[in-house]
Amino acid sequence: MEDRWTPEHVLSLAPDAPSRKAATKLSAPAPWSGTGCDTASASAAVWGECRGSGSTPYRVVVDLTGPAYRCSCPSHKFPCKHALALLLRWSAGAGEPAPAPEWAADWLRGRRDRAEQKAAREADPGPAAPDEASLLAAERRRERRAARVAAGASELEARLADQLRGGLADAPSQGYAGWADVAARMVDAQAPGLASRARELGAVPSSGPGWPSRLLEEYGLLHLLATGYRRVDALPEPLAATVRARVGFTVDAAELLRGPRIRDRWLVLGARDGADERVPIRRIWLRGSETGQDALLLSFGRPGLAPELALPTGLLLDAELAFHPGARPLRAVLGTRFGAPVPPPPAEAVPAGLTLDAALDAYGQALADDPWLESWPVALHQVVPSPTAHGWELADHSGPLSTAIPVDRRGTPDAALWRLAAVSGGRPITLFGECGHRGFAPVTAWYPDGPRIRTLGVAA
Repeated sequence: MEDRWTPEHVLSLAPDAPSRKAATKLSAPAPWSGTGCDTASASAAVWGECRGSGSTPYRVVVDLTGPAYRCSCPSHKFPCKHALALLLRWSAGAGEPAPAPEWAADWLRGRRDRAEQKAAREADPGPAAPDEASLLAAERRRERRAARVAAGASELEARLADQLRGGLADAPSQGYAGWADVAARMVDAQAPGLASRARELGAVPSSGPGWPSRLLEEYGLLHLLATGYRRVDALPEPLAATVRARVGFTVDAAELLRGPRIRDRWLVLGARDGADERVPIRRIWLRGSETGQDALLLSFGRPGLAPELALPTGLLLDAELAFHPGARPLRAVLGTRFGAPVPPPPAEAVPAGLTLDAALDAYGQALADDPWLESWPVALHQVVPSPTAHGWELADHSGPLSTAIPVDRRGTPDAALWRLAAVSGGRPITLFGECGHRGFAPVTAWYPDGPRIRTLGVAA
């Protein structure tokens, strides 16, 4: 923790754009007093007091090992603008090393004690195994749900067959309502994955020219998933696990962590916030320094409350991960951490990237294992972003023939793409994102003249 975080790292932790803007304004020296830091001990932290509208300044402390935040302000955002502003000041060099004041030390001790208690509970073998009656009851519940999902899958196959027999001409007039009842039936059948994909069919007819072919493709994928689940017991186990996950079966995080785990120094490649069914969701991508394994962590919030897990882009985290089963494991659960996130050595600061052709091959190979895969995380090396008459594209001039891929602009504002062009300056850059059938969705860019990072969609 000797190196201070960059402003990009700090702003990547913000719950939303207004928080980033407010924190940037609040990071001026005037309202702050009593700032200090301790990055040498196990409880690496930074603290300070910020003058607000009341007579008493807000007390702010950030545990850098989490990171975790404590502020006496009434904000419901996490982290609040004061915590972000404090980190911005620290990243700019403010805050001399010093012992923590008592109000900050008390909170840090409490966090340390709770972490030790949690570690002790995890080390404890726990209660005895459940009795036979409990196991039988759980097995009956699983069998009942499996039967309901199988019935829902059969019903869905019949509905898709009816749609094909009737043709696609009426699809635009049906709109969302045409598939809303089907999605509701899949929810009743305890198959949320089928429900989500059925609900999305209503939007395809209004997606522009070429919608009939896209609708047929979605019909085919949904039919394949429903048929695959009805025959799931005959599938190879990795593919069966993928089908169950796509249908909506989940594995408890605690159960995953009781199984095999992979320890590595994980480079945080990037993060992106979004929403699923109005629930805030944060996606954080990692890559193992030793294993080369890519991983995706998902953190869910609540309406009005951002997800709790936040890892600054560009740092290394020594930790264990447990992966969800599947034909192409990617989603993981964060287990034991063996220290705070730290800046990587210069040789590891920029991830190794692929050519555009190799990235498309990587997506194709992943798609062969999981036909319902929307995209696959890759880092591109030596690509040049540029606007064209038909939208933005990424060009790769490293081979004998230039190749290009369109930019998937969903979730990436125009301002971020222009900043990406400014970072490049017409020169090749390293770019991390998701490569899929809609194009490449950029997440993080590395400057061509050094290891500095630009997180797209975050205004620095």
